Amino acid sequence: MGEATRFAVEQLFREHASALEAFLYRRTRSHADAIEIAQETYVRMLQIKDMDAIRNPKAYMFSVAANLASEHAARQGRTRGGLDISDPVLDAELSYEPDVGDQIDRAQDAARLHEVLAELPAKCRAAFHLQHGHGMSYEEIAQHLSVSTHMVKKYLSQAILHCRRRLGPP
Repeated sequence: MGEATRFAVEQLFREHASALEAFLYRRTRSHADAIEIAQETYVRMLQIKDMDAIRNPKAYMFSVAANLASEHAARQGRTRGGLDISDPVLDAELSYEPDVGDQIDRAQDAARLHEVLAELPAKCRAAFHLQHGHGMSYEEIAQHLSVSTHMVKKYLSQAILHCRRRLGPP
């Protein structure tokens, strides 16, 4: 590994580490796994012989990370193995039938929340969906909506206050 490669990779990770970890978290749903895969991505990037040959190092880094996350998911699936059908916990879960009334209440609550969110301005609603539906960070939402992170915080505060006012206390 050349000194130039090490410097380029360190710079790349300094600039994009939090976005990379958020990206990996959305794929793994585990902070520990996201950090571990980000570190493995760093090691793989250090092994590149000629960084100048890569047109878009950031995109390449995210591709490496996505591939590692896919490999990780495949390993996780293999290590979990099959289910033990004689497991009493599994038997209880499979025999559970949710109450129809609860299902209707949840569906009505979701529909009501959807109506209340539809009352918000487009960017405010989009910020709420990007954070709560896609797990994006303030910085990622700001980039996606072409606004500042401060504005994202305002949008999210506005959305939460609006929902509290319209939906009432829990």
